[in-house]
Amino acid sequence: MTSAEEVKRDELAGFLKVLPPVEFSCVYGSTLHPNNRDKSSMVDYIVGVSDPLQWHSENLKRNRDHYASWMVHVGGAKLITEIADEIGVGVHFNPFVTWNDKMLKYGVVRMHDLLQDVLRWDRFYLSGRLQKPVHILLDNLDIENANSSNLRAAVSAALLLLPHEFCEVQFLVILY
Repeated sequence: MTSAEEVKRDELAGFLKVLPPVEFSCVYGSTLHPNNRDKSSMVDYIVGVSDPLQWHSENLKRNRDHYASWMVHVGGAKLITEIADEIGVGVHFNPFVTWNDKMLKYGVVRMHDLLQDVLRWDRFYLSGRLQKPVHILLDNLDIENANSSNLRAAVSAALLLLPHEFCEVQFLVILY
């Protein structure tokens, strides 16, 4: 990793200091592309936690303004976690968070759910995001290693969907 990449990684990881402790964090998406010159684009984080209910309770104390006001007033951490688990795909996103003159969003997921999606494509939501360019910022449970099987599976699926003869562009289009 070059020193410019290390500076960028440290800058991105700085946001984690305003959150309660997490077990995993990465940044993904178009803001990581080397040709992206749009400094106003949103930075996308995924954070993995062992207990989302407890984590959201703590984060509401620290960062109440990260959440939609109706969620805070109607049901708090319990409602946030229930909606993510029962209606959503196991992830609660806080979008349009401003930090260090950057716009970002972060999705909070239970570590078990993240691992199951990466290894088994249970919901194919986060596993799909982790098939894109990703910068791992914190990885206490070696999700990066588990994600290698997700990436191999994505390449295998892409190859199965392509015709007998194909070009690199066709491969990349179907892969991403």
